[in-house]
Amino acid sequence: MTRPRQQLVSVSDTPYYHVVSRCVRRAFLCGQDGQTGKSYEHRRQWIEERIRLLSSLFAIDLGAYAVMSNHYHLVVKLSPEQAEQWQDDDVLNRWTSLHKGPLLVQRYQAGRTLLPAEMNLVRKLITVYRQRLTDLSWFMKCLNESIAKEANREDSCTGHFWESRFKSQALRTEEAVLSCMAYVDLNPVRAKMAETPEASDHTSIRERLTHQFNLTQAIQAQTDQQFLNDFPVPLKPLLQFEESIRNEPQHGILFTLEDYLALVDYTGRLIHPTKRGSIAEHTPPILQRLGLSPDEWLTEATEFEARYRDNQRAHLKRRRSAA
Repeated sequence: MTRPRQQLVSVSDTPYYHVVSRCVRRAFLCGQDGQTGKSYEHRRQWIEERIRLLSSLFAIDLGAYAVMSNHYHLVVKLSPEQAEQWQDDDVLNRWTSLHKGPLLVQRYQAGRTLLPAEMNLVRKLITVYRQRLTDLSWFMKCLNESIAKEANREDSCTGHFWESRFKSQALRTEEAVLSCMAYVDLNPVRAKMAETPEASDHTSIRERLTHQFNLTQAIQAQTDQQFLNDFPVPLKPLLQFEESIRNEPQHGILFTLEDYLALVDYTGRLIHPTKRGSIAEHTPPILQRLGLSPDEWLTEATEFEARYRDNQRAHLKRRRSAA
């Protein structure tokens, strides 16, 4: 049974979520269609550019992503505290970079003099936009609608492109966050789309390793497709790994990037059919801090969706019982 999104996404429970969206009608998000021979590979660039720009506009941090043939994975962190620090004009600039906005907002941004009642309405709209820019459902709406419209336009058809609504899984522990990120980053390796994580195009781990993202090209492409009016903010980096615990607010992942990359490399070797378990003696120390054995980690990182789907159902059942 479909559940309301507010029952599935709650920052008070956890800010971290795994998100998956899949295509319908045997559609290809990207890749090569084996039946027709037509290539949709360019669409992988569409979605990578879109999620990177949207993450910068929204108060949502991106931990990991992977664009596959007919679906994509995201690991996101909801950060509503970011939006609280934005000035009112900043909120309007972010929102109207994606949406034209009502005439009253356009007049305000053009510097026109407004009546007191009109200014009150603008302030109310700013409050609404500020909340939307922290909301995962609005983030996914802005992402999926644009991809669907462009794909339908290219395919000369109408109708649904995405399979129902997106799926989200709450990540409530450090173990869950790290295993999900590794699961996402290794998706192309498991699907035999790439031999190594660093060779996996359109993934977060490749971006972390190569530091390559063409912002100018992304803005131009989204503007040409009429899904971006402007880009008024700097590009937000991927969610950072923080090397040590400090006596101040910390917003990243409390492990080093080097440890995480070693963990992904280790896991990628283990899931290779000819190398399963062959380098267990090189177990990264990060597993010791998580309190996991190599076998337990491998199960977490390769069966993530099934295991955490069951955990989420159990959590929702406990919440209903307590209500």
